[in-house]
Amino acid sequence: MADTVDTKVLFNGRRRYAVRLTNISDGTGESGVTKIDISTLTNGGFTPTSFSIDLIDYNIQGFTSVRLFWDHTTDDEIAVLPAGSGTLDFIAAGGSHDPKSTGGTGDVLLTTANTTAGNTYDITIWGRPKP
Repeated sequence: MADTVDTKVLFNGRRRYAVRLTNISDGTGESGVTKIDISTLTNGGFTPTSFSIDLIDYNIQGFTSVRLFWDHTTDDEIAVLPAGSGTLDFIAAGGSHDPKSTGGTGDVLLTTANTTAGNTYDITIWGRPKP
């Protein structure tokens, strides 16, 4: 069996992108799963070379944390979302940008920690594709 996961694109435009990620765990969890594949963000007539995150809203129950990374040879951490609810606002800093480290794609990856059956997350990410 596997966790029940869903990725729902809320908005896909040339300058903005929003996605809602949900999971109901059966205890297997997720490790390094691609949640935002920047090569698929082609709305508006261009394919972005990177992505920037403005806001992350989250509600995490049961997992110790959910970790988000930029996909590179050595993945770069975006955020560690703790159990509970909250918002990470990167707007004042101009967004959380892909550092474009060596190798990889710059996609957004997700890993869950302390997985047991019944754990859940509901995460919404607002960002900007970059040419």
